[in-house]
Amino acid sequence: MLDLIILYFVCRHIGNLAISKGLKPLQWKMITVLAWLFFEIAGLTIGIMIFGFSKENMFALLLFALACAFGGYLLIKYILENKPDPDDINNIGSDSLRP
Repeated sequence: MLDLIILYFVCRHIGNLAISKGLKPLQWKMITVLAWLFFEIAGLTIGIMIFGFSKENMFALLLFALACAFGGYLLIKYILENKPDPDDINNIGSDSLRP
C-alpha cells in the first residue's frame, strides 16, 4: 500500500517535469508506472533468488522490491531531465553564444 502512495507523488513529479519540458505528461506518467511495476517485480524476483522465500525475510524482500521500483523512477527521471527544454530547441543555430 505504501508503494501506491509513493507512486502517486512520483507520477505527479514526473508530470510536472514533462510539462516543463514541453512533453505530454500523461504519456510520461504511464511510462513511470510501467517502469515502477517492472522494476518492482524484477527486484522481488532477484530478492527471492538471492535471499530465498520465507516468512522471516518477507519484509526485507518487500523493501528490496520497493528500492528497485524507486530505481525505475530514477531512470525515467534521468531520461526526462536529459530531454531538451523548449527554449533550447528554439536557440539551435543562433549566434547568441558567440562573443
